[in-house]
Amino acid sequence: MKIHIKRGDTVKVIAGDAKGQQGKVLQVFVDKYRAIVEGVNLVSKHTKPNAKHPNGGIVKKEGSIHISNLMVVDGKGNATRIGRRIGENGKLVRYSKKTGEEIK
Repeated sequence: MKIHIKRGDTVKVIAGDAKGQQGKVLQVFVDKYRAIVEGVNLVSKHTKPNAKHPNGGIVKKEGSIHISNLMVVDGKGNATRIGRRIGENGKLVRYSKKTGEEIK
């Protein structure tokens, strides 16, 4: 299965508890087909006291989401499927199937 999402893309969640939310991809786990999206799918993590959190306690943190539940958002703010084609410089570029624009 080919992954259509890269780190730094803006994506929209199309299924699950976080359906409809948008955010920037922070990390992609290629081997597990999952991604971490900024501000989406927050989970509570219990932490011991350490240098970063001197009191410990419960910390909200982003959990991973399966790639199939995410869609890339193009420049106009629409969720779209991704295609690949040869660009002007001869390299493979991603483009929005909805508008035909190149996705950076």
